[in-house]
Amino acid sequence: MTTFKKLVIFLFLSICLSSSWANKTHDDFLECLSHKIRNSNTISQVIHTPKNSSYSTIYNSFSHRNLRITSNFKPSIIFTPNDESQIQAAIHCSKKHGLQIRIRGGGHDYEGLSYISEIPFVVIDLRKLRSISIDTQKKTAWIQAGATLGEVYYRIAEKSKKLAFTAGVCPTVGVGGHFSGGGYGMMSRKFGTAADNIIDAKLIDANGRIHDRKSMGEDLFWAIRGGGGTSFGLIISWKVKLLDIPEKVTVFNVPRTLEQNVTQLFYKWQHIADKVDDNLILRIFIRNSEFPFGGGKRTIHASFTALYIGGVDELLNEMQKSFPELGLVKEDCIEMSWIESTLFFANFPRNTSLDVLLNWNTTTNQTGFFKGKSDYVQQPISINGLEGIWKLFNQLVGENSGAEVQFSPYGGKLSDISESETPFPHRTGNIFMIEYAVYWGNIENSQSNIAWNRKLYGYMAKYVSKSPRAAYFNYRDLDLGVNNINGNTSYAQARIWGVKYFKNNFDRLVKIKTKFDPTNFFRNEQSIPPLLS
Repeated sequence: MTTFKKLVIFLFLSICLSSSWANKTHDDFLECLSHKIRNSNTISQVIHTPKNSSYSTIYNSFSHRNLRITSNFKPSIIFTPNDESQIQAAIHCSKKHGLQIRIRGGGHDYEGLSYISEIPFVVIDLRKLRSISIDTQKKTAWIQAGATLGEVYYRIAEKSKKLAFTAGVCPTVGVGGHFSGGGYGMMSRKFGTAADNIIDAKLIDANGRIHDRKSMGEDLFWAIRGGGGTSFGLIISWKVKLLDIPEKVTVFNVPRTLEQNVTQLFYKWQHIADKVDDNLILRIFIRNSEFPFGGGKRTIHASFTALYIGGVDELLNEMQKSFPELGLVKEDCIEMSWIESTLFFANFPRNTSLDVLLNWNTTTNQTGFFKGKSDYVQQPISINGLEGIWKLFNQLVGENSGAEVQFSPYGGKLSDISESETPFPHRTGNIFMIEYAVYWGNIENSQSNIAWNRKLYGYMAKYVSKSPRAAYFNYRDLDLGVNNINGNTSYAQARIWGVKYFKNNFDRLVKIKTKFDPTNFFRNEQSIPPLLS
């Protein structure tokens, strides 16, 4: 028998044995879970396998968000628990039978780590755990991890016109992952990140025990507020402090093109964006088409998009003082309630019903291909540097392709908090954050669009933070480095990507992981690893 034939036979047997092992693990897990959950009606409602019609419906509800994300394996089981005890049962059974788990909240993970893996696994989908309990007297709320930002905003506004919460713009993002990764949003210059406003949490650890802040201790409570919750346990719910706001805020979205002096406006914006009144956030969105896909002549245009926590007259005074070059006039501005502003920034038409915020499965969803990356800028980019960005935008080719680069200012409350207060380290010294996003509609364009995104990221290296080149954890990017899923990951290997997200906080996160999950039960391609003994 030739060496080649021996190799083919070996590979065939390996695949067969692997498949057989996976099937047995799957069956053992189901049997274990059925013993833990004795009600047969309940079992059929919470366990979904490829044999069930519900499986594809649920899987497609999160996998369709980014068609770039593919894997050799789909989850052998999707588990949609009704309560904490069922999650405890799933953790017990998966640990007992060696089946990896992935935890899904909103399903917006940029790299799909909440629903894909290269080894057999089960998804624990928290879609049924979405209760929101608000105490307007104490100005607090308990929010289950399966709720979306849109639901949180809606329920707060339902109770009070003068309370709000600071978190992201997209209403279908799940709070479980968003809060645990930091949670930047339109009010972050005034109130900090979502993680900065968490005051308690409930978490299930690798042994199935439920903890609150007191029982988990301050180290673990620190770690889950910006260090990525799925490295340390399964977060069931968050307790947050609600924030006082006026009944009216002011918004604007002012478009400008290259012919309308965008380069000079952007250059000036860099010098004031982190220094303006804390009540004002002024973001810039640069696009190279009728975003998101084609539809006309390809051109570069900018949107200057702002929220001011106050009235229009105060905003105009601040803009005249800080950024008169934009030429903002009263007609550009709209006064509205805070809850109405969440619809504005999610790009819903005026007079859209607030009920759309509760439509968690379809709100603003778009099927397509996507790749994102991020950076932090600490010194203004030169005019030549900006012009180089515009040139690269013109190099993006392919039908149904579009790019957007978001520039989000820091300063204000974000700079008042120390880098070590939470694992989210992006504080003083940062002028703004960048997100590089490229979208396309056809799989044939995947390679060229991803290459373009990486080329732009490479070009920006000389203009952004260094040692480390920082990145935002919620804009997950596997290009930065990955763990070994089938074996142990060394500290040195994980540190390659870890310091980019967490800077000096990475070391403390590793120590906490080693203490609370030494067997690395909760893991994925970019989870905090324990130190190897």
